[in-house]
Amino acid sequence: MTEPLLKLIQTTGFVHLTPGMIIMWGIGLILITLAIKKEYEPLLLLPIGFGILLANLPLSGLMEPEHGLLWKFYQYGIHWEIIPPVIFLGIGAFTDFGPLLANPRLIFLGAGAQAGVYVTFFAAHAMGFNLAESATIGIIGGADGPTTIFLASKLSPHLLGACAVAAYSYMAMVPIIQPPIMKLMTTSAERKIKMKKSRKISKREKLLFPIVSSLLIILLVPASAPLIAMFMLGNLFKEAGVVERLKNAAQNELMNIVTIFLGLPLGATMNAEVFLQPRVLFLFFLGLFAFMISTAAGILLAKTMNLFTKDKINPLLGAAGVSAVPMAARVVHKVGMEADKSNYLIMYAMGPNVAGVIGTVIAAGIFLTLLT
Repeated sequence: MTEPLLKLIQTTGFVHLTPGMIIMWGIGLILITLAIKKEYEPLLLLPIGFGILLANLPLSGLMEPEHGLLWKFYQYGIHWEIIPPVIFLGIGAFTDFGPLLANPRLIFLGAGAQAGVYVTFFAAHAMGFNLAESATIGIIGGADGPTTIFLASKLSPHLLGACAVAAYSYMAMVPIIQPPIMKLMTTSAERKIKMKKSRKISKREKLLFPIVSSLLIILLVPASAPLIAMFMLGNLFKEAGVVERLKNAAQNELMNIVTIFLGLPLGATMNAEVFLQPRVLFLFFLGLFAFMISTAAGILLAKTMNLFTKDKINPLLGAAGVSAVPMAARVVHKVGMEADKSNYLIMYAMGPNVAGVIGTVIAAGIFLTLLT
């Protein structure tokens, strides 16, 4: 009886557990707790956290190449570049480019806020990361989860889970991270600046924007095509007014389905052997650095623009240049309201906010062009 009993015990996962796996359980449970109790990006952090638990269960075979269930989700959904572009389709269906079209100069704030991406790229490379890893870490500064996943899956698959968790975590913590930087870099008088009333945007302009933008951006940076194409198609669904079923499906059912199939395999890439390394853990600090630099750069650019224009921009809008839509715009509005309760900045902030999405995708496309 002893030998069969020992053999049976050997087939269980208990005897194959390692301290690293148990530590990863703790990390997964922390993400699940943050998702449920704090509501930090719950749609992603909850399945990612559960995916981490599953990835660190020995002998489960869930991430076994060719046969594992979660490996199939990862291979056919993320590695084959399906899920991130589909998520961009949904984001596009939610996006209103009206504020950006009404005040086109705000696009520069979305571009300027990408400084954190490039500064962190050079900083990470100086600290010993290779060029592909540095680009993957730097893109976290754009605060755009799908773009981070898209780039990481191509350049640094071994960092995919950690970079995705960092990107979505910092997106969730925008209300905590950004306000101190915004208040430090602006005066009370600057925060009280009221924006000039925007002009009304015609339906024709809204219809032409996704079409013209797709043509120009993809011609300029062809590597950005998968994300830009789907982003602008989703927006065209929204603005056309004749495909409500497609718009609703992109916004709701399809978006919800791909979110499930994104979160689980992302978490499952974070096994103890890969994740619990000093270099991987250090990227969380570099990602935070990138996000802070992006926020500061956007504000600084807005203040610089004010030196050359009579129609002043509220510098807080520069902080909305990161891609955390619409969280960053809401935070700008909240900080502006603290300075002056009659100062409504939300719609103006959406201009650089959506410009930041485009800017981050272009940055990812440039990295892909140069590094692949």
